[in-house]
Amino acid sequence: MTYEEAKQKLERFDQLHVLQYWDGLTGEQQESLLAQIDRTDFSVLKNCENRGHTYPRGVFSPMKTMELPEIEAKKDTFSQIGEQAIRDGKVAAVLLAGGMGTRLGSDNPKGMYDIGLTRPVYIFQRLIENLLDVVNRTGAWPRLFIMTSEKNNDATTAFLKEHAFFGYREDRVTFFMQDMAPASDYNGKVYMDSRFEISTSPNGNAGWFSSLNKAGLLPLVHEEGIEWMNIFAVDNVLQRIADPVFVGATIDAGVEAGEKVVRKNAPDERVGVVCLEDGRPSIVEYYELSQEMMDAKDEKGDPAYNFGVILNYLFRVDALERIARKELPLHVVEKKIPHIGADGETVKPSEPNGCKFEQLVLDMIHEFSSCLPYEVVREHEFAPIKNPTGVDSVESARELCRQNGIEL
Repeated sequence: MTYEEAKQKLERFDQLHVLQYWDGLTGEQQESLLAQIDRTDFSVLKNCENRGHTYPRGVFSPMKTMELPEIEAKKDTFSQIGEQAIRDGKVAAVLLAGGMGTRLGSDNPKGMYDIGLTRPVYIFQRLIENLLDVVNRTGAWPRLFIMTSEKNNDATTAFLKEHAFFGYREDRVTFFMQDMAPASDYNGKVYMDSRFEISTSPNGNAGWFSSLNKAGLLPLVHEEGIEWMNIFAVDNVLQRIADPVFVGATIDAGVEAGEKVVRKNAPDERVGVVCLEDGRPSIVEYYELSQEMMDAKDEKGDPAYNFGVILNYLFRVDALERIARKELPLHVVEKKIPHIGADGETVKPSEPNGCKFEQLVLDMIHEFSSCLPYEVVREHEFAPIKNPTGVDSVESARELCRQNGIEL
């Protein structure tokens, strides 16, 4: 992209201020800025006017979950089906690792955070060790896609190579970068991270498949005969990945997707809850649950909306490709966005000062015609690390690892 082409694009979206420091930039910085302008979709900025707006939801109703007793009773059958699918190369794992460890007090990618007590044990290490359990069980090496971001790609790839992928075969690992969305003030003017960098943020946890597609990786998926993709978040150090029993149960159910869920520890726990919405699979956010829904009971007398998602999903590839042709809702999220001010100095706001734009997995789930909620024991498979201390923290994850016999 030339300077004139960049200027024309910015004029079209009323973002000419992006070039205000142009004359003071080095040649390399100018080149970098032009490349970023070229790949940035400024059209999302018009959605600032939707700040505070929520998309209309349909009619919610309870959704049947496959619970632990049924899973245990059919475990051998499910395991055989799942293991065979993995040996046949039909299952891939997709690690969503675009985030940084900022909330943990780290400037590194979140997966590089060390939770060890007597030795280094990194989040990436724990996840790969969990996937290696499947390798040891099946003798197969599922393709592992790792989604990074502009902010952490170089550090993530260098770190994993330095640690020899913690024993995973390097030729079975494929990186791709998540698409980024510009971050703006409330009037839709993009912020600048520096004099030659537009402020951006990842485009949400539903953006992974479009990013993988844009990276040109779908031919590899088809070439290798991958039919199922297990996506999982970087912050849950206990989750089972490409879990043969989960894979087998999902295939056996004849559905387009499976989702691991845990029994809620309280009616108002802050987790998304599986449900039907207008008769289709969906997720209702905790703040959307009415008192009536929280009080509702099923035929066994248990809460009717009792299972929360943990961001571990198994998606059928052909269904993903169908959904990719649709436009998912774009959510406008108010955030504190560091940026440079008019004087070129960095501003670190103490209150939300602008908008980020995200597509969410819950909207993706609602596009599937069928989905199997699959219960797991939360103490064995749910140890999210979101905070340094307290609930869902480094501390709580360490304790859960200890309970599961994992040496830290």
